[in-house]
Amino acid sequence: MHDTALDQEALTARIRTLLAARTRVPMAPGPVPAAVLLPLFFERGEWHILFTKRTEHLNHHRGEISFPGGTRHPEDAGPRETALRETWEEVGILPDDVDVLGMLDDFWSVHNYLVTPVVGVFPSGYPLRVNHDEIERLIVTPLSHLLRPEIFRVEDWSWKGRTHPVYFYTWGRDEIWGLTAAILKQFLDLAFLREAE
Repeated sequence: MHDTALDQEALTARIRTLLAARTRVPMAPGPVPAAVLLPLFFERGEWHILFTKRTEHLNHHRGEISFPGGTRHPEDAGPRETALRETWEEVGILPDDVDVLGMLDDFWSVHNYLVTPVVGVFPSGYPLRVNHDEIERLIVTPLSHLLRPEIFRVEDWSWKGRTHPVYFYTWGRDEIWGLTAAILKQFLDLAFLREAE
């Protein structure tokens, strides 16, 4: 299904139902727990996803395009709280203003993080506030663009003696790849009932 013109209620209800019905694949404890928010919003008649481009002076993922998120703090009750707290710190979206639809599978980062993606919707026209200590700029991409097959590609990369598929999505001069692209692909495959490659 590739109808991105679905109204807000129809798509959010479908994603919420699909996430609740599937068996989420968690990872065994060991890596540093972290979480990200896959932030959706509806504006100008279509759905968009908000990404961040990280600054160049960070220790990990410098200059990369990512979802808002970070390491779990001891006071966080779980991945949901981590993702919402980090999103508020990075882009200024208050936790109570995010309608959480569910969680995707855990992902392992090459920097030894166990990343849990949380899918949520925030209101259109939201007054975002960028934390420039961590975020260079925001990237807003229409969902319809990310579903175009010509902007997606897979490369086989070798790491620690094994070959792994690495996903890429192109948006103008930006390239969404690696962990963020893997999370994005799982979301798109689920939300639009596509066969995983």
